[in-house]
Amino acid sequence: MRMFVAGLGTETNTFAPFPTAEQGFRETEWFPAGTHPEHATFAGAPLVAARDRAARGNHVLIEGLCTMAEPAGITTRAAYETLRDRILDELRAAMPVDLVAYYMHGAMIAEGYDDCEGDMLARTREIVGAGVAVGAALDLHCHLTPQMLEAADVLVAYKEYPHTDILERAEELIDLLMATARGDIRPVMTLADTGILAMIHTTMEPVRSLVDRMSAMEGRDGVLSVSLGHGFPWGDVADLGTRVLVVTDNRPARGAELALSLAREVAAMRGTTDAQYHAIDAAYDLALADPHGPVVLADKADNAGGGAPGDSTWMIARALERGITGMAVGPLWDPVAVRTCFDAGLGARLALRFGGKMCPLSGQPVDLDVTVTGLARDAHQFLGPARADLGDCAAIHGSGIDVVLTAIRTQAYSPHLFRNVGIEPAERRIVVVKSTQHFHTGFAPLASQVIHVGAPGVVAPDFENLPFTKMQRPRWPFDQGEPEIRLLVG
Repeated sequence: MRMFVAGLGTETNTFAPFPTAEQGFRETEWFPAGTHPEHATFAGAPLVAARDRAARGNHVLIEGLCTMAEPAGITTRAAYETLRDRILDELRAAMPVDLVAYYMHGAMIAEGYDDCEGDMLARTREIVGAGVAVGAALDLHCHLTPQMLEAADVLVAYKEYPHTDILERAEELIDLLMATARGDIRPVMTLADTGILAMIHTTMEPVRSLVDRMSAMEGRDGVLSVSLGHGFPWGDVADLGTRVLVVTDNRPARGAELALSLAREVAAMRGTTDAQYHAIDAAYDLALADPHGPVVLADKADNAGGGAPGDSTWMIARALERGITGMAVGPLWDPVAVRTCFDAGLGARLALRFGGKMCPLSGQPVDLDVTVTGLARDAHQFLGPARADLGDCAAIHGSGIDVVLTAIRTQAYSPHLFRNVGIEPAERRIVVVKSTQHFHTGFAPLASQVIHVGAPGVVAPDFENLPFTKMQRPRWPFDQGEPEIRLLVG
């Protein structure tokens, strides 16, 4: 069997203040054909899974470019078309193939393309024809669209948030596509709309039990795969919404029944699937009242993983005003401040201006007398099996607060973020992480409690107040009344 595997994706925040260009891909995950490491990455998880299958069988694997960009604003037309066409040219050169597998985020929007994944899958189908198995592994914050289903044989979304199952879902995708190419199965995809748009934390009930039951449904009664596409609330497109995808082995009636049943169940959970959040001062009051610690505060509004700059200073500024000490904050994106710290050297004392650069929602820059307490070149952190680069990092300490400055814009995944530069988060009273949920796996075990904060920011949790123009209505929470649950495909 001849397999072609590549990856292209980003999560587009249409309300973010800066575009996603090709450099954003090159700085985040950029692995030209044949250069991807052995460990899983977001863009290369299907490739790692395919390598394993190829090594264990009589298969030929042709590797394409695997790349993703940290979420930001709309992708430029030049960047999307250049990267798309590069991968499609690699596919043409690999022909004939039996199988095409991609990593795709599912919420990538470019100038002139509201559905980048649907566009690329459709162009892929034009190249390979009807007899080749085509599919993609998607982030669960995807916009599942009829165009994507029309062009692909199998789509599989992550089940977990944090995304600790990226390799498992990639393996699932490759196995289903190989079975399709062999003729062992005839996958049929069904898509149902829940009529809602919700932030959904899979670590919480009632969603935790739902995800476990979704997994248990697979492999029974002709059900091959079940995915819940949460939707990405900061991406203004017509197909925005929380949707259920069911893949069956040529059992369309069963797929429709299950997809609608799960859609009704998810719709009934509305209002119970997101973490409660607090204003900055209320969050600090709760943290300071905790006799144990460390208390982890999640600054979700400045989550780079949702397209925010990652340089906001609201949490730091208020802590300084209140005289809060014993606190660590990270990551704060400021390449200029990082370079300044490296130039000054470890142990240097200096007056440093940092943060608050990218937009009004970033707040004002902080001016503080600090000591450079840690420096790390080419640092990284982990989310499950995936390694994420941080670039050069600097730790600074001033007025009782430690801050991790990074050269690469990213969110907090694991305590490696702090330990790279000599900060042990378990020894701090308060730890502020710029993340919505991906921090949870790494930091929750260290915390006496986790508190979500609704500070100002580009990814503020009250997304229902954003000026949407393309989203199909009615949809909860924008519209009240019973959600409109319907089949979109199937």
